[in-house]
Amino acid sequence: MRNYKRKTDRGIKSVKLMKEAVELVIKEKHSIRSIARNYNICRQSLKRCIERYKNNSDLFTFGYASRSILTADQETSLTDYLLKLSQIFHGIGSKEVRHWAYDIAVKYDINIPCSWHANKMAGTDWLTAFLKRNKRLSIRRLEATSLSRATSFNKTNVNNFFDKFAMVMDKYKFSKGKRNAGSITSAEREINVTVLVAAGMFVPPMFLFPRKKYRDYFVRHGPPDCISMGNASGWMTDVEFYGFMNHFIKHVKPSKDSPVLLLVDNHSSHLSIKTLDLAKENGVVMLSFPPHCSYKLQPLDVAVYGPFKKYLSSAQDAWLRSNPGKTMTIYDIPSIVRTSLPLALSFVNIIKGFEKSGIFPFNKDIFDESDYAPSYVTDRSDPMDRQDLPSKTLDIAETETLSPVILCPVPFISRSIETHSPVASTSMSASKVIFPEVVRPFPKAGPRKMTTRKRRRTTILTETPEKTALAMEQDKNKKKYAAKQPATKKKKQIKKKILQDYNDNSCSAENEYFCLVCCEAYTDSAPGKEWVQCSTCKGWAHANCSRNTSISYVCVNCNDDE
Repeated sequence: MRNYKRKTDRGIKSVKLMKEAVELVIKEKHSIRSIARNYNICRQSLKRCIERYKNNSDLFTFGYASRSILTADQETSLTDYLLKLSQIFHGIGSKEVRHWAYDIAVKYDINIPCSWHANKMAGTDWLTAFLKRNKRLSIRRLEATSLSRATSFNKTNVNNFFDKFAMVMDKYKFSKGKRNAGSITSAEREINVTVLVAAGMFVPPMFLFPRKKYRDYFVRHGPPDCISMGNASGWMTDVEFYGFMNHFIKHVKPSKDSPVLLLVDNHSSHLSIKTLDLAKENGVVMLSFPPHCSYKLQPLDVAVYGPFKKYLSSAQDAWLRSNPGKTMTIYDIPSIVRTSLPLALSFVNIIKGFEKSGIFPFNKDIFDESDYAPSYVTDRSDPMDRQDLPSKTLDIAETETLSPVILCPVPFISRSIETHSPVASTSMSASKVIFPEVVRPFPKAGPRKMTTRKRRRTTILTETPEKTALAMEQDKNKKKYAAKQPATKKKKQIKKKILQDYNDNSCSAENEYFCLVCCEAYTDSAPGKEWVQCSTCKGWAHANCSRNTSISYVCVNCNDDE
């Protein structure tokens, strides 16, 4: 019975009380009846305790004890092992835990029920009781986790970043308190780019639209002093980031006498030589994060993005309720960001973002062993660092001693299999210490392979050696790309040039019209397409894009103004 309810109060007295009563009977020669009456104890229970005390006073026990296959120390070892698996993102399900408990019992010759042997795993009752006795464990649904994030955030990458960060801070002597450090978001699609300053300020954002022909009215209701650009894909490129760098310099006003540190990721748009030259000329020192580590090291990811998503979702719901029947487009995003972004970019959030990431105030030891635990599986030495080591065969004990050890909530000690070979003997008792990692070792990736692939690392992008290396790499990639491209035919080039000249001569820039919805030019439109004119701003739009059913047409922009 899994949920048994007691019907009597027998066996609930403490061991200390029963031992005191037994000693009064044995040592001070009190009668059993008087002691049982004074202590409110069952007389028969007291008699049994006296016999048990006479046989062995050191192992005196009392009460009803539930049957347990494993001792408390053995279950503690299992709990530590399961917690370690969860920390390295290799948690196992309840059924696998039952199989694993059976393997341990067989390995260490522990007395188990016959049903375990029949099913080759522990029973559900054992698992339920095991979870009740060990409150540190619980059953949770697995969450999707990026493998790149789990493997890249390790001690080596983080220490390299903080070493470079300390080197930059010592070299340039940034003024403390005001505009001393910045953090920029990664180059995402259709997402605003914002810069934070460790003093609690922020630079107005930049919006990137997936439009070839950008118009200024795209962000007319956006945050104050914000800028925007557009391209065909909607992803950040060298051109857009160069424009944002000018925007950053305009608002922060750095100089060579008063430099500013800008923290960026390793996106290709941040590695343009033209942008790096502009930054260096204006006193902007650019330091890159290690790849896939921005979710821990970037202040925006740490303290701003979470509140921003919450406030943005609330603002979107408010917009839909205020505009019933209308469809939200990308042109409505700036007006929504105008109300939600200042709430997320509060003074407290910005300061906490720099503090929790260890950037300002500088704290190299901000992360503990549990933060590095996910990288345990793939954390091994680089083959480039092992070329000079003498070749020799390592046994299991040496291998596990040299491998990194991630501490779990209860300190974990790595041991070799050979050390515990005698535990499978028939004389093994249930109180023997068990080592779960012997039965099922922790998962560990194999040695790294030699590769010629270029891996980005944290670096000071504006330093001359780094810029020179980036320039050589980019020139090499351009030559390789040009060699792969097929030779173009001259006839097609001439035809394309003639058509371009014809378009330029036939329609001047003053008489060119663009659709207010899809931004397609009138000259590029298919012949026979119907166009309608806005009665307010006199702009034109495709009849299909406007979906106008009335006699007079008012565009979306003029309708919003009203």
